Amino acid sequence: MSLLLVTAVVVGGAALATAVTAVALLGRDGLAGVVDNLRSRPREVLQWIGLLFAVLGVNKALRTVSPEVSEVIGWNITGAIHGIEGSFVADLQSLATPWLTAYLATVYLCGYVFLLSFPFVAYASIEDLRPLKRASIGVALNYVIGLLLYTLFVSYGPRNMLPTEVEPLLYATYPQTQILTSQVNTNTNVFPSLHTSLSVTIALFAWETRERFPRWPLVAIPIAASVVFSTMYLGIHWATDVVAGCLLGAFCVWFATRLR
Repeated sequence: MSLLLVTAVVVGGAALATAVTAVALLGRDGLAGVVDNLRSRPREVLQWIGLLFAVLGVNKALRTVSPEVSEVIGWNITGAIHGIEGSFVADLQSLATPWLTAYLATVYLCGYVFLLSFPFVAYASIEDLRPLKRASIGVALNYVIGLLLYTLFVSYGPRNMLPTEVEPLLYATYPQTQILTSQVNTNTNVFPSLHTSLSVTIALFAWETRERFPRWPLVAIPIAASVVFSTMYLGIHWATDVVAGCLLGAFCVWFATRLR
């Protein structure tokens, strides 16, 4: 399976989930609000989404050189993390069942992209664009700080550090996803877990906007929790990476809220 096809499957699944959720949670009036804002205030709406895409583009470009810089100036903390946690992730995988693995692998891939997509549709549907601005800044800041920490710290995930104890359940379930993940990450980029930090960021913003979108936290928080758990269950991240990701996500929400 080609990279294009794998990407299409993941993005297509997330896009379908976003569309269904938009219809269910926003309704006709909400979707009309998105169209109205794009027509009447395109610059205000698109500049914040454009900011996010610009950061993603720069992040993608810098990640090609980040591992080389990291090998020169980075601190290898893999041994320290393993010394703290021991076999925690391996013990966690003792809970593995086929259906749980399939669910968490799907959530890790498609659910994560859905979490990052739907809020921008929802927040673009209302007249007050401050939630859209805060979400854009918060998500962008996650990537900026994440890249900096990936450069400063060299850390191999549990599936690489403990290949005889921790099974790469994501690749065992969907082996073709290695084509996609190899394009967006490296084996040393695990501290902190950006899947965790961004999921926490979106969940906190969902809670913050619960009065305007009361049903969104009921969707966002369980999916975010599933993504966070999946990072360890699938053998991708240590619990330490997850804790650091939670702190990073909370900081980015705090900063974006203060910055307004």
